[in-house]
Amino acid sequence: MSEHLQHEILSLLKENSRLETEKIAHMLGESKEKVEQIIQELEKTGIIVKYGAVINWQKSEKPKVSALIDVKVAPQRGYGFDALARRIYRFPEVRSVYLMSGAYDLSVELEVDSMEAVGRFVTEKLATLDSVMGTTTHFVMKKYKEDGVILDDPEKDERLVITP
Repeated sequence: MSEHLQHEILSLLKENSRLETEKIAHMLGESKEKVEQIIQELEKTGIIVKYGAVINWQKSEKPKVSALIDVKVAPQRGYGFDALARRIYRFPEVRSVYLMSGAYDLSVELEVDSMEAVGRFVTEKLATLDSVMGTTTHFVMKKYKEDGVILDDPEKDERLVITP
């Protein structure tokens, strides 16, 4: 399988996961069957893990609260940060967990229904874990761009145009 073709298919699906294989094949000048075969192989090997949508929760009737939590950890002998990261990412409200460089070791992204739910998560679930030494919580006030998609609605200029 051509690495270049595989990369092109991945790039197209990353941009728009709803593209049909026929359209991808046409865009790349390949057969539909070949593209389907490559996509199936990418799914089977775990390179393609999930297809999804970018949602602007700020425009929905029931917006979500997003928070980023920096976590300072005492690494466990023989496991490093991996064991704790696995425990954290199993909580359903956790969207992402990253190992970070800098002052904090892990960064946890939450998406919940309220600010209170963030507080409960930190105090009842995260802070109670043995290896957690400290946390800093950042609430996302507004998302301007997510996953390459601009969510910000620029304000319309309501001034009158005056011409000489």
